[in-house]
Amino acid sequence: MRVAILFDNFGPYHVARLAGAAAVGLEVLGVEVRGKSAVYDWEAHPFPAGISRVHLTETSLVPTWKSVSQALAESVIPFRPDALAVPGWSSLSALAALAFARRRRIPVILMSESNADDCARHSIVERMKSRLVGLFAAGLVGGRRAEDYLVQLGMPPSAVFLGYDAVDNDYFISRTKAYRKLGAMPGMEPGRVLPTQFRGRYFLSSARFIQKKNLFSLLEAYALVRSRWGKDSEPWPLVILGDGALRSALAARRAELALDAHVHMPGFKQYSELPAYYGTAGAFVLTSTTEQWGLVVNEAMASGLPVAVSRRCGSAETLVVDGENGVTFEPDPPAIADALLWIARHVDRDALSRASLAKIAQWGPERFGRGLSDAAVAALSRDPRPPGVGDAVLLRAAAEIQARRS
Repeated sequence: MRVAILFDNFGPYHVARLAGAAAVGLEVLGVEVRGKSAVYDWEAHPFPAGISRVHLTETSLVPTWKSVSQALAESVIPFRPDALAVPGWSSLSALAALAFARRRRIPVILMSESNADDCARHSIVERMKSRLVGLFAAGLVGGRRAEDYLVQLGMPPSAVFLGYDAVDNDYFISRTKAYRKLGAMPGMEPGRVLPTQFRGRYFLSSARFIQKKNLFSLLEAYALVRSRWGKDSEPWPLVILGDGALRSALAARRAELALDAHVHMPGFKQYSELPAYYGTAGAFVLTSTTEQWGLVVNEAMASGLPVAVSRRCGSAETLVVDGENGVTFEPDPPAIADALLWIARHVDRDALSRASLAKIAQWGPERFGRGLSDAAVAALSRDPRPPGVGDAVLLRAAAEIQARRS
């Protein structure tokens, strides 16, 4: 079966999923909207051998409805796909691809990680989304909350499948082993070094420095952790990977809390640099107040780390079993502090690590491939209502709204 898979830009996560789809026997065409991500400063990632790839544009500029449609006609139609998979309904390129495929009677699979409680919902907007969802033939989602939301919007339960959110588990398993006991400690901010005594004994987080990641609460929680640590051992440091508009404000708050010597912010790290941090940390924490999934949790678990994850993250319900491979929490400082202390004080962190590895083994790239394959079969068996004039108007209107937001 031939499936074309569209993403805005091929970062390491997307490449792993394409490989997973090919591994289960699908003939895959990777369709990249633009050559550079508008959100992440990823370096070019090696592309799997044997998978075809096309670019709709080489620039990081916002594509137009016309340019996407023309590029799809030139690059996707010759592939003769049985189905087209697109990421969500919130970009002009995804909506243009949906309209393009429907005009040519190509079933479209909606890849989504949206949850009903991601943000405040408004009835008029939800009705518009329901109309859009009706144009898709099947859905591939991250977890049960995303599945429930897609069904709520009108997708039949029999047409929704799990497995969308996956990373290259084998990459993190193999690369972090080298750092677990012998590898050099990773770099911190210029002039700052994390002593080797903290190998396997520091908290790690990784996030863009934006409001919803709740990093100010993480700093306040960490201050509570240090105040409650006790005198038997030195408290674990905290390392926060990432960058963004709030960096200066976070650095100032770190200083106000007298944490400069204990909280490290080494900046954004490329994919090749991540194993050094995952492989030398003792636990991973994600404190977001809203997060559709949180692929960094997958990465941490594939690296064998216990995880502390906000219950507002889509991955929490699916990947974290409280008391088994980590703990979930409400994203306020006292609850975050309790979670960090629970992991640090656990009598058998190795058992937590083994549980993380066992759990994430069920959610690798092959799970994406199986889910996509099942969605494609379901899409081919369905006959969604044909698009009408009103649908065309709705798609163009939604695309214009997204273009203005970009």
